[in-house]
Amino acid sequence: MSSRPNRPHRQLSSTARGPVCAPRSRLERRMLAGLAGCLLGGLVVSPVRGDLNLSNLDRTSKPQINFYDYAVDGWKKTHPIPAAYSTWGAFNEVIDRNEAILHRILDREAAAVHPDPIGALVGNLYSSGMNLAAIDAAGIAPIRADLQRIDGMHSASEVIDMVAWFHKHSLEAFFALGSEQDPKDSERMIAGESQAGLGMPDRDYYFRDDARSKELRSHYVAHVARMLALIGDDPEHAKAEADIVMRLETAMAKASRSAADLRDPVANYHKLPLAEVRKLTPHFDWTAYLAGIGLPTPEAIDVSQPEFMEALDGLLASASVDDWKAYFRWHLIHDCAPYLSKPVVDENFAFFGKELTGVEVLRDRWRRVLNTVDSCVGEALGQLYVADNFPPESKRRMLQLVNNLKDALRARLLTLEWMDAPTRTAALAKLDAFGVKIGYPDRWIDYSSLTMDRGPYVLNVLRANAFNVRRDLAKIGKPVDRLEWGMTPPTVNAYYNPSMNEVVFPAGILQPPFFDAKADDAVNYGSIGAAIGHEMTHGFDDEGRQFDAHGNLSDWWTPASAVKFKERSAAIVRQFNSYAAIGEIHVNGELTQGENIADLGGIKLAYAALEHALEGQSRARIDGFTPEQRFFLSFASVWRQNQRLEAERLQVNTDPHSPAAYRVNGPLSNLPEFAAAFDVPEGSPMRRAAKDRVEIW
Repeated sequence: MSSRPNRPHRQLSSTARGPVCAPRSRLERRMLAGLAGCLLGGLVVSPVRGDLNLSNLDRTSKPQINFYDYAVDGWKKTHPIPAAYSTWGAFNEVIDRNEAILHRILDREAAAVHPDPIGALVGNLYSSGMNLAAIDAAGIAPIRADLQRIDGMHSASEVIDMVAWFHKHSLEAFFALGSEQDPKDSERMIAGESQAGLGMPDRDYYFRDDARSKELRSHYVAHVARMLALIGDDPEHAKAEADIVMRLETAMAKASRSAADLRDPVANYHKLPLAEVRKLTPHFDWTAYLAGIGLPTPEAIDVSQPEFMEALDGLLASASVDDWKAYFRWHLIHDCAPYLSKPVVDENFAFFGKELTGVEVLRDRWRRVLNTVDSCVGEALGQLYVADNFPPESKRRMLQLVNNLKDALRARLLTLEWMDAPTRTAALAKLDAFGVKIGYPDRWIDYSSLTMDRGPYVLNVLRANAFNVRRDLAKIGKPVDRLEWGMTPPTVNAYYNPSMNEVVFPAGILQPPFFDAKADDAVNYGSIGAAIGHEMTHGFDDEGRQFDAHGNLSDWWTPASAVKFKERSAAIVRQFNSYAAIGEIHVNGELTQGENIADLGGIKLAYAALEHALEGQSRARIDGFTPEQRFFLSFASVWRQNQRLEAERLQVNTDPHSPAAYRVNGPLSNLPEFAAAFDVPEGSPMRRAAKDRVEIW
């Protein structure tokens, strides 16, 4: 997609992604982890309970040996992965329940004839996506004019024009550009550019030398050829085009930074005057491009990866117009595939579903279209969702929990032995400035200029894309709007945004097993409490700690405290590097560093908050477990999941979140509080030696 993200939001999970089409920025495309539902369990009456389910346990396992297995293997043995999923776990269960709620909303709006513009917007988009007969009858006709536009290119200047057209419609090509908060002036929105333009999930997929990676590359080229044949290319010509696509994308991948390197906010900030950007890319006509996307000439652009743009400029000079025709044809059909006829959908799924993630069958049509509605016009759908399922008073209870966790973090900062006084003062100021967003936005996006009809589905999606791109680009040069959200209300997830210095919890995650007001404190603090602590800790992880109380990329650390932090963060990198996830493939400790720090800090803060909440209360056992034991069992239960081998391989290769078992066993093996709760002796796998134990926050 063309829109370029703000600095990365640090989100709780990426295990439950659904298909995406036209989010408001490139970042939101990555963040939309699937749909969720109403706030349940005490805040809104629900038959679903978040209390501990003892059948989840596997009592043949020992908590001192492998706590994850002990806490969730009973569930894993009785919950096979549905054929349409690559992963099945607690997040998926919540999403599944809430998709049923959203399904009813969309069916209602699609059937209604009413003056409500919001209902008409989502109802028409949903109806167009569900009209399979019309979609299949149309075939590729809705995008034929766009293919002809590509085929009509004859000059280098028309290649630039085509890049602009792609970006204007939020389609993948060359690089990504959009609005972002200036990392060093968080009150202003600027233009930002970043590497993009690849078809495979990550740059490393183009270079890994193992047998499976070589096979994937071969299958990818064959898939590109089959997709090009589906839009009318002669099969032999399509094979030649696919080779061209692979050559161009490999060159782009070679110039791209690794996922781990992209996590360094300082190294990925290069705010350059437009004149300097022109010098960096002399073969790219920025005047024509900016006019094509409708962006008035910006004073400067944050060129996140200058070496990528320099290499891309060289590729522009060396590749022929016919080469770029093949590239654009592929990316057009690739991005539009989910919204076209069955042969295209099936071929797209064959590689990106079956091959990459091991999924056996496509998800239900209505679920896929529902996800499209959420990603295209999510705050329109969110308004209907909130009206039905999330009363405003529900925010109060969550704010109370957030404040309890803030108190726990404040107490920890005040007593942290390795942090010196000046750094401590700045850290406390940052905590005091934390913003908190719960449930849904205070102000909704205005969709009054966007029209959805019941015509071709793909054209509705492209129209929504264009709307979202215009809205994104209009922010450049203006003050930051601090009321905006980066996730839609039904999302089962949460995030921390370092440039905003805020934690955000959409309504979707505020239900069992993450939160249940009827459950005891131990259960709630182990689940939603740990999630709150996780997001707060992101403000002080290896990335977040580089942003100050105002959200500016600024070094507020003394050299002495910075050295001590880096010693501790290096230890957690070493710990997770040691975990073999799939055979010889290990967890990438650098890539997952921030999430691992947040998991460790989150569970420690939640435990401290629980102990404070339990002061003066009975500590009676429930079902044979102490409050402390129930706390840790609740934490593990949130991460219960089964995962296909292909999906796990994809996660280890590309995802900043560690596999579920290590998200549990990794942090808990560092905690003396866990060892005390389950009588874990020295030398046990779930109790790291004192010299190796990691403690940061």
